Amino acid sequence: MPRRIIKRYLPDEAKIKEHPHLSKLGSLLHDPNLWHLNRSSVSLAFLVGVFCAFLPIPMQMLVAALLAIWVRSNLPVSVGLVWITNPLTMPPIFYFTYKVGALLLDRPVREIHIELSLAWLTQEVSQVWWPLLLGSVVCGVIFAVLSYLAVRYLWVWHVGRSWRRRQKDRSRRG
Repeated sequence: MPRRIIKRYLPDEAKIKEHPHLSKLGSLLHDPNLWHLNRSSVSLAFLVGVFCAFLPIPMQMLVAALLAIWVRSNLPVSVGLVWITNPLTMPPIFYFTYKVGALLLDRPVREIHIELSLAWLTQEVSQVWWPLLLGSVVCGVIFAVLSYLAVRYLWVWHVGRSWRRRQKDRSRRG
């Protein structure tokens, strides 16, 4: 069952509730829907987590946690999926989203020559910010919806396959 597979990798609910930063959310963390592993909560968690992973902002995990609480998706899965964008995957993902944003805004893709200075960083960020933000939101929405639909489909497929196997085993025994 998908629940067993996912549960293997999740942290303990009590440890999360005791985390110094998350404990400030108080009674909001006591909603049982934030901890259940079912098709609805996990697929919504993928929607939230994948969308937040594409946001080019600091504190993506906090945004994912707040969105998970708001839509009542599985909190640990939502927050964990933000790590799709990690130090290794961030450059190619955000370069791709920048190119998508530049295409949507009908701007040429800038060739960036790296220079380690605050003036260079400020100049480059001001030039690529809008295409990066637009491309990130568009890609985040598209990939979040695709992952939501994929999880829902795969969950139903896996449960159906398990059910058919049990039926087959019962018919052999009986």
